Amino acid sequence: MEVSFSTEIESLRLGNGDTFHGEGILAITKALLQSGVAYVGGYQGAPISHLLDVMVQAKPYMDELGVHVEACANEASAAAMLGASLHYPLRGAVTWKSIVGTNVASDALSNLASPGVLGGALIVVGEDYGEGASVIQERTHAFALKSSLCLLDPRPDLPQMVRMVEHGFGLSEASNMPAILELRIRACHVRGSFEAKDNVAPRISTRALMNEPASFDYNKLAHPPVTFRHEKLKSDERIPAARRYIVEHGLNELMHGKHNDLGLIVQGGLYNALIRSLQQLGLADAFGESAIPVLVLNVTYPLVPDQVVDFCAGKRAVMVLEEGQPEYIEQDIATTLRRRDIQTRLHGKDWLANAGEYSVELMASGLCRFTQSYLPDGATASAASVAAAQSWLAGNQQRRAGIAKQLPQALPTRPPGFCIGCPERPVFSALKLVQQDVGALHVSADIGCHAFATFEPFSQGHSILGYGMSLASRAGVSPMMQRRTLAIMGDGGFWHNGLLTGVQSALFNGDDAVLLIFKNGYTSATGTQDIISTPTEAAKKLAADKRESLAHTNQTIETTLKGLGVRWLRSVHSYEVAAMRDTLKEAFTSPFNGLKVIVAEGECQLERQRRIKPWIAALLKGGERVGRVKYGVDEDVCTGDHACIRLSGCPTLTLKDNPDPLKVDPVATVIDGCVGCGLCGANAHAATLCPSFYRAEVIQNPRWHERLLASVRNSIINVLRPV
Repeated sequence: MEVSFSTEIESLRLGNGDTFHGEGILAITKALLQSGVAYVGGYQGAPISHLLDVMVQAKPYMDELGVHVEACANEASAAAMLGASLHYPLRGAVTWKSIVGTNVASDALSNLASPGVLGGALIVVGEDYGEGASVIQERTHAFALKSSLCLLDPRPDLPQMVRMVEHGFGLSEASNMPAILELRIRACHVRGSFEAKDNVAPRISTRALMNEPASFDYNKLAHPPVTFRHEKLKSDERIPAARRYIVEHGLNELMHGKHNDLGLIVQGGLYNALIRSLQQLGLADAFGESAIPVLVLNVTYPLVPDQVVDFCAGKRAVMVLEEGQPEYIEQDIATTLRRRDIQTRLHGKDWLANAGEYSVELMASGLCRFTQSYLPDGATASAASVAAAQSWLAGNQQRRAGIAKQLPQALPTRPPGFCIGCPERPVFSALKLVQQDVGALHVSADIGCHAFATFEPFSQGHSILGYGMSLASRAGVSPMMQRRTLAIMGDGGFWHNGLLTGVQSALFNGDDAVLLIFKNGYTSATGTQDIISTPTEAAKKLAADKRESLAHTNQTIETTLKGLGVRWLRSVHSYEVAAMRDTLKEAFTSPFNGLKVIVAEGECQLERQRRIKPWIAALLKGGERVGRVKYGVDEDVCTGDHACIRLSGCPTLTLKDNPDPLKVDPVATVIDGCVGCGLCGANAHAATLCPSFYRAEVIQNPRWHERLLASVRNSIINVLRPV
């Protein structure tokens, strides 16, 4: 059973007079429908996964409105969907995760931005930057500058975010520029409410089809010689049109304050953190009223020079709060002020960090310097502000120091890891074992759950260069290595990019390498969304009835590999550690010279538990017999060398005090939470470890003969048990 968004889908139906309550990303989804969007596509990834997930599950309602929704194979195919807005008055929206998604989509976006769009084109990007990020630390801003795309960074307030979606389409249509709406993690998850509007069915839709295609127009192609005209249009017409729209509709916000000779210019997405910082300094009240005027840039590109000049003119100093590097906004503002001969002092990265997330504490430290330098000496407000800031910052440091002193020793690091029972963990156990025989291997890792193997106890992976790029990234290493290299890829990465950039390229060049594909049936790392190799609903039901794995029920990956020309292909169940070790060894020692592919089959454990838990609960409620497997460690046999833990890394396989007073080393134990995957025992068998693991079957609602058998067994055990 997949994750259900039924509650969220109902909130999409709200209309005039209703109040929406919920998270920011769902508010954005509702705003798209209120704006008359005609088509939506994208590729999932935090923090914007729910946008596409909700719309895909809301397909019946989308069909009522005539909105086409498509879950795309990757970000490039999503960006290419926006081609519908080149010739037609269709509003389209696509979504993906951060700069990594924009990189994949860059070819289509550049070719879209050159001729420009007729219908509004909005790209919703989850700006995954800062301490909570899971990707490279880069910003979307550079891409907006490069290709002349409007960049919206709304203040994290639901009414304002919804307004910016609606105006994002308007801005795109007024300027003929595609627009990017970037949402930080906190903006996606901020909660609030806004007054809903009726959803707008698009004028041209899946329910109101066009009779004829648009007339051929060579100017709409990103192809010379018209591309030279496109470049002039960007600077001469589109950017000025965007600036006019920004001013006419008040997209950027001016917050007044009593210290009119000073000012703060901030990206919209950082506004909440800025106000909290000012509160710590005594320069903002509980309602967010700032003592220093603030220009909130809900549109960070293009900036409006007249707006910047009007804000800065007559002020002694202005500070720009811009997260990340380089300081694109600060440089733009500095250039504008110098060209207009405005002598206002400009601060930013000189007093704030060049890199990293702008937390409240970091902002407060920079603002403290700003207020110390420019607020009047001896002023009560200034003295109180500085004292409050210094006290608060010092208090934070003291609290951290106090907590550290209370700990008997430094806490160990807790890196993320595989879920309990994950089918990928046993494969990396087998990989550790095979390297004892064939030697150390160069391993090209990839984006996905399997990237957790770069952490202990596996520490496998020399590079991660893009989603589905592992096989391609070892191409320069293989010819230089005496031993074959290994590329690791998930089924999500295989369909996203790996099939063409990796497999096709390796076959074309006749590369001698090993590719290991994890076939768990879903794009698990992004929220277990379905892909083309996901088992059918009928197969899911059948597997639930039999409590079997699903991975083998869809052979799309295998047939695709065979059709492409892969001649050495093996499929192995992920949990069979010994078989996986032997297959890996065969791949690295085989005389076959060419690409060797191993498909590791094992359903994502999260999806499996979602399927079987409701089914088991229903059986128990009906009084049916239910058996489950439980694994444990015989503490009398365990030697305490903990090799099993170093080979597994399962969170439920841990340590406890040795019950034998004559033994010092703690023994291994399996704690509650075990899902019965059997990896611990399979590892012990494959690695010839101690025979301390046992397998037991726990039966609920047993039959009469099972109760009788259990009674006999207990009687015999009691007789044999020493007094």
